[in-house]
Amino acid sequence: MRFSDPQTSLLVRATNWLGDAVMTTPALAGVREAFPDARIVLLARPLVAELFRHHPDVDEVIVYERPGRHEGALGRLRLAGELRRRRFDGALLLQNAFDAALIAFLGRIPERAGYPTDGRRILLTLPVPLPPGILERHEVEYYLCLLDGLGIPRPVPASLKLSVTEEEKEAMATRLALLGIERGAPIVAINPGATYGSAKRWYPDRFAAVADALSAEWGARAVVLGSTAEAPLAGEIVTAMRTLPIDLAGKTTVRELMALLSLSSFLVTNDSGPMHIGAAFDVPLVAIFGPTDWRRTSPWTFHAKVVRVEIDCSPCRDRTCDRGHECMLGVTPEMVIDAARQLLPKGPRGGA
Repeated sequence: MRFSDPQTSLLVRATNWLGDAVMTTPALAGVREAFPDARIVLLARPLVAELFRHHPDVDEVIVYERPGRHEGALGRLRLAGELRRRRFDGALLLQNAFDAALIAFLGRIPERAGYPTDGRRILLTLPVPLPPGILERHEVEYYLCLLDGLGIPRPVPASLKLSVTEEEKEAMATRLALLGIERGAPIVAINPGATYGSAKRWYPDRFAAVADALSAEWGARAVVLGSTAEAPLAGEIVTAMRTLPIDLAGKTTVRELMALLSLSSFLVTNDSGPMHIGAAFDVPLVAIFGPTDWRRTSPWTFHAKVVRVEIDCSPCRDRTCDRGHECMLGVTPEMVIDAARQLLPKGPRGGA
């Protein structure tokens, strides 16, 4: 089973969540290597579209405006019409939903490849059977196995890849300087949020304790990250800290968050999209795991440590907890600080 060679114009349907999208980047690199002369166009929801601006393996990003002009049946038909006029040769569906295959079908893309999930086999011309045990393996492997099934070689190395421009980094470095972080000073980024649900979130007072300890020990400045919805959570951390952090929760775009993480010296984080973005920029990090499966979504990098405790119900993958949050309560600040010291026994280098 192979994609036709050569493909001159290829649509890739991105996943909908930031973290999942980052974990598709090794597969995307394999597609670029297999079709070096093709025009690769990514179809993505707005936040994920921002993630892939200026990405070296993508020539163009089409925003799937949902909510917006592509919402509902008429919106999907509008999007399909836009794709039809582009005359794509093939579509690679990294996203698993029926909707992704339907839009490619209505867009009259002749080759449509993907896993036959969500009842969409009939809409695919190249359905790739799910490999045995794939749902127990890391999600990066999940997407790489899709390439295997299509006869597309894996990239070597199969590493995460994101990109920010020098202008974006310079703008963030200037912004940080105005907030009191001198260029070259070490930055400890603190990411207390997790869009998936409250069960994935460690506690603000514990993040504060870790941020205080690492800032003092490493001579670093803490910067608290997060979305607008997570700003109150960040505020609790800021209030609980003894040292003075910078609170940027709700004050960065996706591109600005990427630039900030690319300049960071260390990251302390829940299992979340920013965790994977940090891993893609090779930022040393400690990731705190509770209800989610560390075997499937741990940071795909050699510069990370996962901190978790073993209890009978974890990983339950639930968004909320009715058992007292045992898996997160068991993770202490001392465990996270010790993991950070193991990663960086001599402390971090400067970031900005």
